[in-house]
Amino acid sequence: MAEEISFENAAILGSGSFGTAMARLLEPKLAAIHLIGRDAAQVAAINRDHSNPQYLKGIELARHVVATTDVRAALAADVVVFAVPTSGTREAAESLAAAGLPGGVPLLSCAKGIELETGERMSEILHAVFPENPVAVLSGPNHAEEIARGMATCAVIGSADAALARRLQELFTLPHFRSYTSEDVAGLEFGGAIKNIYAIAAGMAHGLGLGDNAVAALVTRALAEMTRLGTALGAQPETFAGLSGVGDLIVTCFSEHSRNHRVGLAIGRGDSPEAAASSLGMVAEGVPNTRSIHQLARRNRARTPIIDAVHRILYEGQPAAEAMQELLNRDPRPEQS
Repeated sequence: MAEEISFENAAILGSGSFGTAMARLLEPKLAAIHLIGRDAAQVAAINRDHSNPQYLKGIELARHVVATTDVRAALAADVVVFAVPTSGTREAAESLAAAGLPGGVPLLSCAKGIELETGERMSEILHAVFPENPVAVLSGPNHAEEIARGMATCAVIGSADAALARRLQELFTLPHFRSYTSEDVAGLEFGGAIKNIYAIAAGMAHGLGLGDNAVAALVTRALAEMTRLGTALGAQPETFAGLSGVGDLIVTCFSEHSRNHRVGLAIGRGDSPEAAASSLGMVAEGVPNTRSIHQLARRNRARTPIIDAVHRILYEGQPAAEAMQELLNRDPRPEQS
C-alpha cells in the first residue's frame, strides 16, 4: 500500500527551528504545508511575516506554508512530520490521536531522544499511539540552520516499511538535500539520541581548554561507546558508521550550531549546568537524554564511562574538570574492547 502513497501536503508538528527548516525544505515539493505550533503570538507572526525569526532569523517562508495552533489542520495531511522535542512527542501524538488522525497516514519522527521513564524510542511511542499508521524516522547530520539556507545536507530515513522509506526518500531528495534509506530504525534513533551526550562532553573539553588532541580522542572513544551501547540495545553495529552515527556525532560535537556543544562549552568555562541550559532559550536534547540514556545503559549493564561522566556533571554535582580527569586516568585497556 505504501507504493500508492502520494504526498501533496504535509503537517509539521512543532514550529521551532527544525520544524521551520522542514517546512522550508519541503516548499518546492508540496502544494500545502501546515506548521503547527503552540504559541498563538508566534503563529500569528509567522503568517504575517512569512518568517520565524525567533528560531531561524533571515529565512523567508513561502505563502503556502501556513502556521496554526489547531492540531486538526493535520487531519487532511498526506504525511505528518513530528518535529517537537523528545519530551513533547508523546503529548503531541496523543493530541493528534484525540483529534482523529486517520489510520494509514504516514508519520515521520525527527526528534532525537529517548523517553525518560519508559526508555522508549520516538518511533515506539508513535507505533503505540497510532497502531494503524506507518512510521518512519529521519536522522543524520542535519542542523536546521543549514537546511533552511539550502546548504548541502545528507540524511537517512528509516522504516520497517521499505516502500514507505523509498517514497519518503523521494520527497526528501532535492538538489541540496540527499537522502538514504535504512531498515535499522533502532540504530538510527539510538545514534541520534546518544550523540547529544557526547556533544556536551566535547563542548566541556573545549571549554576546559583541553586541546584538539583530547577532544579528538574523546569523540573517537565516544563512537566506540555509542556503538557498544547501541548494539547491546538491538541496533546493527554498521549503522553507527553511517550518517546517523559518526556523521551526526561529528557535526554535533564540533558545529557552532550545536546546542549541546554550546551547553557543554558553557559548563567547561564555569557555568552551572542549569545556567548553561537555560541560557540557550531552546531545548538542548542532550541534557534530558543524559538521564534517560544513562538509565537505559544501567538497565542493560552496558559499560559507558563517558555517559556516566556527563551524568555525574549534570545531575550529581561533580565538577567538569574532575570528571574529565577521571576519564583520562581510567585503567588501561586494549582499544578494541
